[in-house]
Amino acid sequence: MINELENKSNFLLTMISRDIEEGKNDGRVHTRFPPEPNGYLHIGHAKAILLNYSLAKTFNGKFNLRFDDTNPVKEEQEFVDSILEDIRWLGVDWEDRLFFTSDSFETKYEFALRLIKAGRAYVCDLTPDEMREYRGTLTEPGKESPYLSRTTEENLALFEKMRQGEFPNGTRVLRAKIDMNSGNLNMRDPVIYRILHAHHHRTGDKWCIYPMYDFDHPFTDALEGITHSLCSIEYTDHRPLYDWIVDNALELMPEIIKSRSRQTEFARLNMTYTVMSKRKLRRLVEEGHVNGWDDPRMPTIAGLRRRGVTADAIIDFQNRVGVARADSTVDLALFEHCIREDLGEKAPRMMAVLEPLKVVITNWPEDKTELLELENMPGDENAGVRQVPFGREIYIEQEDFMEEPPKKFHRLAPNQEVRLKGAYVIMCEEVIKDSEGNIAELRCTYDPQTKSGEDTSGKKVKGVIHWVSAKDAAKVTVRLYDTLFNKENPEDETEGDFTGNINPHSLITLADVPVEPAIANAPAGSRFQFMRKGYFYLDPIDAENGRIIYNRIAGLRDSWAKQSK
Repeated sequence: MINELENKSNFLLTMISRDIEEGKNDGRVHTRFPPEPNGYLHIGHAKAILLNYSLAKTFNGKFNLRFDDTNPVKEEQEFVDSILEDIRWLGVDWEDRLFFTSDSFETKYEFALRLIKAGRAYVCDLTPDEMREYRGTLTEPGKESPYLSRTTEENLALFEKMRQGEFPNGTRVLRAKIDMNSGNLNMRDPVIYRILHAHHHRTGDKWCIYPMYDFDHPFTDALEGITHSLCSIEYTDHRPLYDWIVDNALELMPEIIKSRSRQTEFARLNMTYTVMSKRKLRRLVEEGHVNGWDDPRMPTIAGLRRRGVTADAIIDFQNRVGVARADSTVDLALFEHCIREDLGEKAPRMMAVLEPLKVVITNWPEDKTELLELENMPGDENAGVRQVPFGREIYIEQEDFMEEPPKKFHRLAPNQEVRLKGAYVIMCEEVIKDSEGNIAELRCTYDPQTKSGEDTSGKKVKGVIHWVSAKDAAKVTVRLYDTLFNKENPEDETEGDFTGNINPHSLITLADVPVEPAIANAPAGSRFQFMRKGYFYLDPIDAENGRIIYNRIAGLRDSWAKQSK
């Protein structure tokens, strides 16, 4: 499936082809994906991963996986492990090129020293508020720091003391000396190192100064020999700084920097009813709005995987979305369509009754059970058949019966016939109600001449409904997932914080759902289409704890709903 991404023309393919023709970087193609291990990856990251990987494969190039672990306050080994699992699951192979930016901290420190010696970096004591004031605005130039005039020797000594931990957090930074009059705010002497006394998940307490992303990222690209640094559109204004860092690395560290990397931006993935901000996803987890990063309502890769979405569906979705230069928002319906397209060819059909209504077939013998043969995948003989027990008492969906049906209601109603899938035609003869007037049970009769595959009655019955034998049914728990937010744009905070747009009905749990016995006995990770109800996935994490819980992956386009209108 990843190969399909390679065949769809886009401006990145055109650009890289042109670079190869012009002999840039000796015709090499080397891409990377640089996640920060401060949370779980989401479907937007999947776009970047698959794009970088597929482009490398298209041009017989290389792909690196590199962790941007420059902020120890927010980074954890848990996130590293989850990212590795997610990327493997997507089918991406980084071979032996797994890197951590922290592995080259010493090299970056040496580069910073050379910038100081070249008069292109200095230690600044301005507070964050003062720095913002000196920076200027989009319409007003910045002002030079009063510490810009420090000598090379002073800057080297202070930077060494910063490394040795002699100053508290926030008291000093190392800044690149570029141009405080630049029209691009990112070029107004940006901070390239800050003091941060924090334990790092890989380097421990060795470092108390850490490089900033805009310094570390381009230098590491150049260090690894990356030829095409592909990033999302919000980094467009950072490109001049990226080029400045790479140009200086080539000049000041020619012994290790051999090629020039190039930054190119593409549109990030936005989707309706979804937030893609890692900061907001973290809030959802930490504030208890969801049950962890792998909650099936989350757009994280782990959440989608736990819901039952396959890697093939995600790859198909990314392929359909394509690659653009300008941001836009994709309709969630397209993603769900890709899920259905994928599972429609993979998921065997089974019968489960989510909201059961008991039906007693009065003219069926009480002690008789008949095994009926139903196909696992309609139209696919290779998928085989299964034996489904049928008896006097069955369950049907409550919505498949109406006491006073509209004209085009083709399911069960008083004195109206319907066919039971793979079984017989039944007619409702009597409605039994409880003391509060609610329908508790239906009494029906069946026509022995209407057995599926052997029908000799000549009856024309429009409606077909699913069912489960009451005596033989297994009971499972089912989770029905809806969108986590009830607004197309959850980040529209006109009425308050984005969490105010959370859908209170995003998760409905149904206990003791009667199903075919095969559903309860299936191995963890099985996927089925519950007839007329959608695609469901046997949660493997719950299965480890002895619980049989099916997550709804996606619903179906219900033709029956259209008939009842």
